[in-house]
Amino acid sequence: MSELYQHRARKRFGQNFLHDAGVIHRILRAIHARPGEHLLEIGPGQGALTEGLLGSGARLDVIELDQDLVPLLKMRFGLDPNFNLHQGDALKFDFSSLAGGEDKLRVVGNLPYNISTPLIFHLLEHAGVIADMHFMLQKEVVERLAAEPGGGDWGRLSIMVQYHCRVEHLFNVGPGAFNPPPKVDSAIVRLVPHAVLPHPAKDHRLLERVVREAFNQRRKTLRNTLKQLLPAAAIEAAGVDGGLRPEQLDLAAFVRLADQLALQTSPE
Repeated sequence: MSELYQHRARKRFGQNFLHDAGVIHRILRAIHARPGEHLLEIGPGQGALTEGLLGSGARLDVIELDQDLVPLLKMRFGLDPNFNLHQGDALKFDFSSLAGGEDKLRVVGNLPYNISTPLIFHLLEHAGVIADMHFMLQKEVVERLAAEPGGGDWGRLSIMVQYHCRVEHLFNVGPGAFNPPPKVDSAIVRLVPHAVLPHPAKDHRLLERVVREAFNQRRKTLRNTLKQLLPAAAIEAAGVDGGLRPEQLDLAAFVRLADQLALQTSPE
């Protein structure tokens, strides 16, 4: 088994391998995988979480980008009939291909910090086939995911993820839990896609557009940041004060602005 741990973490893959047994146990307890469930682990690395996930009796698919880790993972877990390995890039992976009928995926991952945000957005495109997600992320990213309106952490990431999911910041993890230790604190987050969207937009792509434009210059007022999309009268018609800054608006207000844009862009 010692051969497994001779693999050196690669900076280009953003690798920081989890090794703290107490943290691993706490994460596995939070996930609470059960026999018969279908799990997907993104970036299993050296298998710190993989072993416990398989031990639950759940079916487990894993996606690993680093080709050098593939033979190590196959040697360690390949004989388990519940284990299925995909070598490739999670950012390009079709998660819907793993889901069948009522069999929703539970997604798990110690995500490289350099791809965490685009990967979460990619997963949200498949939210309909996902039961929940548990991720290890940079602590400040988790704080942005779980943020509330009015603070500096509230922005595009908070709004678009909370549009699709309930967000729970579970607990923080210090750098010493990893090898090599990262220069930042980490945190575990749980994302649970809404069965019914609390604030459904007429077109969620227009919502993305409004939110992106609004936060492009977050210190400016909405009537300034959105003037290319919505005139002041349209902002007012959405029941929003154009003199506010974007961080002062909640999700429901952004959906009303997006729906107003949908009215303006729909053919007569």
